[in-house]
Amino acid sequence: MKKIIAEAEFSDGQLNEISKLARLTGLSVQTVRILYGRGIDTADKIHGFIHAGKERFLSPFLMSGMKEAVELITRARDEEWSVAIYGDYDADGICASTVLCRALAEFGINAIVFVPERRNGYGLNVNSIDEIFEEFFPQLFITVDCGISNAQEVEYIKEQGAEVIVTDHHELPEILPDCICVNPKITDDYPYDNLCGAGVAFKLACALNGKSAYKYLDFTAIATVADSVPLTGENRDIVAEGLKLINAEPRKNYANFLKKDEKVSSQSLAFSVAPKINAAGRMGDAQSAVTLFLSDDDKEIYDYSVKLTAYNIERQKYCDEMYLSAKRLLKQKGVFGRVIVLCGEDWNAGFVGIVAARLAEEYCRPALLFTKNGNKCKGSARSIDNVNIFEALKACTEYIEEFGGHSQAAGVNVDVNNLDALEHALNEYLKANYTVDAFTPSHYINGVFSSSVPQAFMRELSLLEPFGVGNRKPQFVLDTASCRTRPLKEGSPHLSIKCDGLDLIFFSGSRYSKIIKSNMPKRIVFEYSVSYFKGKEQVQGYVRDVVYQPEACAFAENEINLNGVLSATGNAVACETQVITAAQAQAELDGADEYGTVFIAEAYSTLKKYSLGSTEINVFTLSSGNLSKVVLVSPMSDCDLSAYENVVFLDKPARITLPSLDGKRVKICTEIDGATVLSGLDCNREQLLSVFKQLSVNSFNIVGDCAEEVATNNGFGVTSEQALFALKVFEELGLVGFTGGRLSVTRGVKTQLTNSQLYNFINSLQES
Repeated sequence: MKKIIAEAEFSDGQLNEISKLARLTGLSVQTVRILYGRGIDTADKIHGFIHAGKERFLSPFLMSGMKEAVELITRARDEEWSVAIYGDYDADGICASTVLCRALAEFGINAIVFVPERRNGYGLNVNSIDEIFEEFFPQLFITVDCGISNAQEVEYIKEQGAEVIVTDHHELPEILPDCICVNPKITDDYPYDNLCGAGVAFKLACALNGKSAYKYLDFTAIATVADSVPLTGENRDIVAEGLKLINAEPRKNYANFLKKDEKVSSQSLAFSVAPKINAAGRMGDAQSAVTLFLSDDDKEIYDYSVKLTAYNIERQKYCDEMYLSAKRLLKQKGVFGRVIVLCGEDWNAGFVGIVAARLAEEYCRPALLFTKNGNKCKGSARSIDNVNIFEALKACTEYIEEFGGHSQAAGVNVDVNNLDALEHALNEYLKANYTVDAFTPSHYINGVFSSSVPQAFMRELSLLEPFGVGNRKPQFVLDTASCRTRPLKEGSPHLSIKCDGLDLIFFSGSRYSKIIKSNMPKRIVFEYSVSYFKGKEQVQGYVRDVVYQPEACAFAENEINLNGVLSATGNAVACETQVITAAQAQAELDGADEYGTVFIAEAYSTLKKYSLGSTEINVFTLSSGNLSKVVLVSPMSDCDLSAYENVVFLDKPARITLPSLDGKRVKICTEIDGATVLSGLDCNREQLLSVFKQLSVNSFNIVGDCAEEVATNNGFGVTSEQALFALKVFEELGLVGFTGGRLSVTRGVKTQLTNSQLYNFINSLQES
């Protein structure tokens, strides 16, 4: 079951200190708790954090190599040297190239910008260097967002007769290039080492042009958010100032990527601007993004904005196709270890990282995706919060030709013959160094509410923006029972939820609708949002998850019975079945591996007949996709169990109707009847007719647009499951309909109960 963990725990002494800080700063105790838990634990720190901005910028000359870089660039200007800027193909590299090119122009140097394409590989490479020297013979060669790991390539540049300055932010190798290096990770007097590549370029621009360089903070902010560096320290100041510039007057070079008349936030940059810049590099045309950001021509800017937007749409299409391809491979291979390793011969190397990140999040384990080229596999690794994939790869270097990265992401090159050995070695390392808990989905929360949510506090949280890595948007838990919910619009998978004085939106939350509406005690994990509509402020929450404890299933027994009736309306699927006893089913429960087995109980009462131990219990749908061993009670028809290797029914269903089990081999305990709710239904014509008569004379307010909603609140003098059975039979016969939130009754239809397949099926159960 998913875990909910407090982001920070406090001693009594710390709670007293938090109360004092709240009085000193005028903030609520809840807000100060969040800040304190994130290390902002003094009044001065809180003031600086909330009032982030340029006043807190550090002197660029504290950084090692900065003074020497300025001196060399000044000499280049004075002696009219030709200068080349060598960047990277991602959003950080493109923004860094833009910042430095514009700053050099202001300083008096018209530099050329070269950004390699992804197919050429990351960083400096000899072919790209040759290309630059063939077309333009630079006397000064400056790298941005790359170069610190290219000591040999720097020597090659120097052999061509050029001076070199490396500006970078990546981890330091054992051997640094023999040239001027500007990197905040070099030990020096600069107290902040988390700048992105554009952040370093911005500091060089400040060293060259002073505060005049602040005009480039918009590009620097975009890069800082796009590169997922921590939004703490100077990065927070950079993004805060950059957002001020963008909101005051967005530069035309990226304005077409923003929604009009909407305040731009760090999330806007992350989801609206950064993907389009990155798409150019992923589609093999990074130069288009450089041209867009350096252009001053309105038509050219418009044309390239359209081009990058089209690239991003195409990129999304390719990523979706690759994701589906990866899912097909996973279905064949299974996801039962602690790492996912996949290789596709026709996959685009520019997209494997995106898809790996998607799979890592979905299955809650590291994912490595490779594209094969001859005997070489080039890939990207993405990890989960609790697992350091860089250290894992470092422990398996005997199977790796080349790798680099950090705790959450890495690039990896492997010989095809070592791919299986690498997967095995990674699995063994992860088993030895991480417990199962590390692979359990978790939510880190900042507060719990058991009644109405204080809206003033929610508004105050806007002071903590900009949000991002290192300063994530706070999440909260609302402890509740039954909530009112309905689709945002007819047929939508998104839900609108009202509970305890808070309006919530749950995107793609329809599979949880039964749980949300039930009386199960549950915990709704949400983020706050303050929106404005027609001049009115509205506090909303965006649901991130719904979590409940196994014992909460007891409160949903009525809904479980209703779902049993609904499942009978489905078509039987063809399964290869193996009959087992209750003792054998118990042995399966006791001996199943951590991953790969799902146990299904059609009836809630079945759970009492087994010793479940610590086995996770879900109801209606899977709470996570990590394929851990789980008991699933009364699964809904759209619950996808196809990725499970083993399927065991703990009780006998009336028939198997789950589409995802079609063609699978399943084990069924026939000693326990899981269809008692169906055999207890009354097929008597008079009983059904009495329900229909009441439908004809009463009006029903339907919230869920379904027969289940009417049955739950029926007042027909019969059980809810009996009412639902009648309604589904009538619906099948064309006597009633449910559209647009209304129940309609069709009169004058001549039909027989035996024309209903559901009626015949339930009747046959009772006759057998």
